[in-house]
Amino acid sequence: MDDYLPEFGLDRKITVRMLLQHTSGVFNFTGEYYDDGTFAPGIPATPAGQEWVDNRFKTYPPEELVRLALSKPARFEPGTDWSYANTNYVLARLLIEKVTGRSVAEEMRRLILGPLGLTGTVAPTTQTEISEPHAHAYYRYEEDGRQKTVDVTRQNPSWISSGGDMISTTEDLHTFISALVSGKLLPASLLAEMCTPESKAGYGLGVFVQEAPDGGTVITHNGGMAGHAALMYSTPDGGKTLTAALNYVDDAALSMGEAFQKATQRLVKEVFGGGQAESVDAAEPAQ
Repeated sequence: MDDYLPEFGLDRKITVRMLLQHTSGVFNFTGEYYDDGTFAPGIPATPAGQEWVDNRFKTYPPEELVRLALSKPARFEPGTDWSYANTNYVLARLLIEKVTGRSVAEEMRRLILGPLGLTGTVAPTTQTEISEPHAHAYYRYEEDGRQKTVDVTRQNPSWISSGGDMISTTEDLHTFISALVSGKLLPASLLAEMCTPESKAGYGLGVFVQEAPDGGTVITHNGGMAGHAALMYSTPDGGKTLTAALNYVDDAALSMGEAFQKATQRLVKEVFGGGQAESVDAAEPAQ
């Protein structure tokens, strides 16, 4: 990695595999939650109150996010542990752009979005508008001792960068995960590498590999940011999928987190616990 991105002075032990599997140990620029319950904040852009609301249209270059992360102590020595860090995906983005000479958005369109016909999926980078129709996202924070809820659908996603700045539909998510696991995007050898999990969190290269309620396996990666969230699950052969788009009222305390996890677990059990549904799309309105 350091040979391709020498400007950052990365630990030379960090490999591309470590970035994709979150074993690099680099600090998460959106903040680190440690096992003892403490939290080390990242960039001010991370949703944490009025400051984020007031600055949600600011552009954060990916290089700035990486440099902030590298200014913090590493979480562990490269390759010795696992911890999800959005910084890994920003470094992967910069690596792709350095090697290809094209933006990561261009490469996604060339290799994934175009070939699969994912017309409802975009990589906005710094674009603040979302094509209609779309769900709305909301954020709650305290101002002058009072709770205030605002619509934050329009925001500059550069604060999360390639750690989560894509916009898609449930139909496109279904098409993507089905194509990925069935071998339409990667050679069999690379797909096998991708779906081989490390031991601590069951994370392969960019996807979780988890035990399904019926005793089988599901390939999954969910995500959320500032009032928006998405679910994406598939059996290893792509024959059964679950995709969902959710919107909700977010806040710095992540007060919806526990309810979200419980609802997700019930939904996954319903779909992958021996039911007959081949594909399920779900959407939850804002609360």
